[in-house]
Amino acid sequence: MNKKGNIQDLAYIALVLLFFSVVVLVGLKIAGSFNDGLASMDSSVVDDTTKQNTQLAVTRYTYSVDNSFLFLMIFMCIGILILAAMVAVHPIFIPLYFLGWIFVVFLGGVFSNVYQEMAADANFAATASSLTFLSGIMNTLPFLIGIIGMVLMIILYKVGSNQ
Repeated sequence: MNKKGNIQDLAYIALVLLFFSVVVLVGLKIAGSFNDGLASMDSSVVDDTTKQNTQLAVTRYTYSVDNSFLFLMIFMCIGILILAAMVAVHPIFIPLYFLGWIFVVFLGGVFSNVYQEMAADANFAATASSLTFLSGIMNTLPFLIGIIGMVLMIILYKVGSNQ
């Protein structure tokens, strides 16, 4: 009941990454549309300083959110591995873990496809192309989940076999 760093955490990581990527993609699209609307307004309505500041804010938002996504992925993975090192699991459960791991990798593929379909949409294609880390992580999500799951399995069952 108090198990930390188990296979469910990989599914939570994949779900959080999907949610965050969709929210960022939609948010950045809205911010870009707002910026385009301001840029197309007459200078008598909106001055040039406002247009420049809005463009700068959208550019900084894109850069900071893209890098934040990378840090979110890294820190969640480090957290799950640290929590896994605190729990001793008997190695007899490796086959069950392996079956769950395969399911979570498949789930990561589904989440990756959801993001790819959304990013391929004509409305979001330009926005998604500006998010390098986010798109790269989401396009390779099943592979990343597979690697993290394998390292997690090694840590979980190595600690269990030492005790």
